Amino acid sequence: MKKIVIEGITTNGRKFRPSDWAERMSGMLSTFGRDQRIRYSPLLYPMTVNGVKCVSIDPDLQKFHPEMFAYIMQWAESNRLSVIEMENEEPKAVNG
Repeated sequence: MKKIVIEGITTNGRKFRPSDWAERMSGMLSTFGRDQRIRYSPLLYPMTVNGVKCVSIDPDLQKFHPEMFAYIMQWAESNRLSVIEMENEEPKAVNG
């Protein structure tokens, strides 16, 4: 299954701040369960890859929420964050 992953590392190698950026970004599609715990959408959720905070984006986000997808991708570009494509846990560069 293909995923787009925004890494919390800028293209010049710096850790992106604030430290909870991935949770904030993923909160755009999150809900609260009956137990009052946050439930992240399978389309957009925080994750950690090799110790780096990231956001995983299902490509279907572009189909179901095109404006949100465009906003997130533009935000990643303007903050100079690395965007990779992962398929079967193999990262592939999308931008430099």
